[in-house]
Amino acid sequence: MPPTDWPTHYVAERPFINLFGRTYRIFDGGRLAFFVRQKLFKLKEAINVYGDDTMRDIRLEIRARNVIDFSATYDINDPTQNTLVGGFRRKGVRSLLRDTWTILDASGVEIGTIEEDSALVAMFRRFLTSLIPQTFYVSINGTRAGIIKQRFNLFKIVYDVSIQSPHFDPRMGVAASILLMAIEGRQT
Repeated sequence: MPPTDWPTHYVAERPFINLFGRTYRIFDGGRLAFFVRQKLFKLKEAINVYGDDTMRDIRLEIRARNVIDFSATYDINDPTQNTLVGGFRRKGVRSLLRDTWTILDASGVEIGTIEEDSALVAMFRRFLTSLIPQTFYVSINGTRAGIIKQRFNLFKIVYDVSIQSPHFDPRMGVAASILLMAIEGRQT
């Protein structure tokens, strides 16, 4: 059972320029709800999501299963409950043209997808300009469960996130927004 104190509507941000590693902030109603400081140049992704910028309270752990993998799978752990929440698997080759992720439940069974809005618009983003904001649709068992919509901003990546279904754990939504900013941000 997912905790009920996790937000279902929030804003996720990452500045374009970070000299000592990337930072991510997730705001719930204008209040800082989660904070991440990601080290650069790690061979195996390991991202801790903290409750605030003091970095004392780890709320989630995002761990890559393998070292530098084009179609990587990331496990999402909740250390406060000592449980595996689920995971995400990037569809490597398919994501070159249109970003696509598979959502896995805690047993590793595929339950949904996160997919970029349009293959044509995605190609424009890849080959012409990265100034066109991305929109990702979250589906669980074939039903729309959420949306992650990028806002145009010259200084940072900003996503408006809305979880629209009780079947999509809000902890997975937080992890998805961080992965999209971390992993997908490298391709442009």
